[in-house]
Amino acid sequence: MNYRLKRRRQKVETRKLWDETPEKAPLENSRKRAIIIITVVFFGFAVILLRLVNLMILDHGKLSERASQQYIREKTLTPQRGVIWDRNMKEMAANIETDSLYAVPLKIKDTRGLSSQLAPVIKVSTGEVNALLLKKKGKGFTWLARRMDWETSRKLNELKEPFKEGLIGFVTEPKRFYPKGQTASHILGFSNIDDEGIAGLELVYNDYLKGEVKSVSVGMDARGRSLASDVKEAVPGNSLLLTIDEGLQYIVERELTAAMEVRKAKAAVAIMMDPKTGEILALANRPTYDPNFPAQATGEEKRNRAITDLYEPGSTMKSILASAALEEKAVGLSDMFDVSRGTINVAGKTIHDVHRHGVLNFLEVIKKSSNVGAVKIGMRLGQTRYYDYLKKFGYGEKTGLDFPGEVRGILRNVKSWSGTSLACMSIGQEIGVTPLQMLRAYSVIANGGVLMKPYIVSEIISPDGKVLKRNAPTEERRVLSRTTAATMRDILKTVVEQGGTAQRAGVKGNLVAGKTGTAQIFDPKTGHYSKNRFVSSFVGFAPADDPKVALIVVVYEPVGENYGGLVAAPVFKNIIEHTFTYLDVPMEKDENNIYLVSR
Repeated sequence: MNYRLKRRRQKVETRKLWDETPEKAPLENSRKRAIIIITVVFFGFAVILLRLVNLMILDHGKLSERASQQYIREKTLTPQRGVIWDRNMKEMAANIETDSLYAVPLKIKDTRGLSSQLAPVIKVSTGEVNALLLKKKGKGFTWLARRMDWETSRKLNELKEPFKEGLIGFVTEPKRFYPKGQTASHILGFSNIDDEGIAGLELVYNDYLKGEVKSVSVGMDARGRSLASDVKEAVPGNSLLLTIDEGLQYIVERELTAAMEVRKAKAAVAIMMDPKTGEILALANRPTYDPNFPAQATGEEKRNRAITDLYEPGSTMKSILASAALEEKAVGLSDMFDVSRGTINVAGKTIHDVHRHGVLNFLEVIKKSSNVGAVKIGMRLGQTRYYDYLKKFGYGEKTGLDFPGEVRGILRNVKSWSGTSLACMSIGQEIGVTPLQMLRAYSVIANGGVLMKPYIVSEIISPDGKVLKRNAPTEERRVLSRTTAATMRDILKTVVEQGGTAQRAGVKGNLVAGKTGTAQIFDPKTGHYSKNRFVSSFVGFAPADDPKVALIVVVYEPVGENYGGLVAAPVFKNIIEHTFTYLDVPMEKDENNIYLVSR
């Protein structure tokens, strides 16, 4: 019993000694640390798991959008607009590559500092740039300047840090460019910063020219550089082939500019057309502008008076009156008209001749431009027939030219004519026409009696060279018989000969047919025609017997001389002479006025 009790006491003492041994403490501490570490690890994994659930499920949409803003940008690929060529495939509107500046507002912390660097270069106030960056804060892309010139791009490139940090960057975009400057500006028009046509052919054919715009999502690196290498270019636009001849356009504009300077006129218009086909070969207005810088032009400079401005044609209308009277056999070539008094009274209105004449035959009434004689011819023709022929010649309706802004003109129905209307309209008053309407009417006489539809675009060509649309000469209606047209051509030739009102329109070596016009401008404030404001014009064609071109010149409010034969006829002469040299039209006569070819 004592032995067993002694053994148990020894075991207790031994265990007590073991517990009090120094080596036992580190092992116990290690066990505790292990439990703590395992607990922390499991807790950490639980936190991470919960965070992943939150990121991948609960906040997935919001975070994806933020990532897209940082690394994926919607990039619009602007297509090249189609080229506009003249009839000889000379470029009149093309494209050049330019830099456009964008910013990444998401990355910009100091908007004011960056704005102060950029604003002077892109010529915008610091406040505007800063306001834009703040407005787009959190976005991954915003435009700062579009289609900049080379010098602006060079100056921006000197700001290395913003580019290096990916705060700003360049995108290459095409910019519309008009290599001839002011030439044909009213024909071509211009486009805006987004390559949308705003005026002229750029507007009318915008859907054909602008191409196919494409927007694609492009991955970007930290510096804003594209990570995509397989992004296809946008589909370029279709091109236009015009009836315009750039050489003839230059001639017309040069002479029109000279006339403006000499006559100190308010404005001037000239249009050249092929009378047999209706093709517009040249169309010019003064004042003018450079379509490369449309924002610098005034409304007056952009106005296409050739088709938008009405004027009373004056004596040029006498050719239309005479044509109708001959066609209707209301007069004969041998008919005589006593205009010796120099005046005629119609319903209380007195109409004067500029110069006194005696007794004139039908041809001489036109040659000398007698107002009294024209009124008497009009009376023989009568209101109804004259009105009908004015309609047949295309007055009071649009010509149908493929161009914006054309007006109909003013031709009142015969039912609303007053007692003096027939007389006034016989001498080109109480009717409003455009220069193009007047030229088209004279082309009827030039081509043998047919009213042609004018046009300025001959073909629309796809980027791969296929002709999508082709315009061709279009006969609208026959107005005069060939015999009447030929007779009128002979009469109009005398206007340019000795004793006619347009001797200064004569061209060396070739016959010219045409008519002068000098019209007083009606002043709505006074209700009377002005005594010192005029529209001077000449419209005709050459060579007279086989016309290659028809041409009208209209000069608005010249200073000093105002007769069409003195103001507009010389401009016509200069244009035609240079045109015939350019086109290599052979002379019909030599220096001794002897015909070089059999007639």
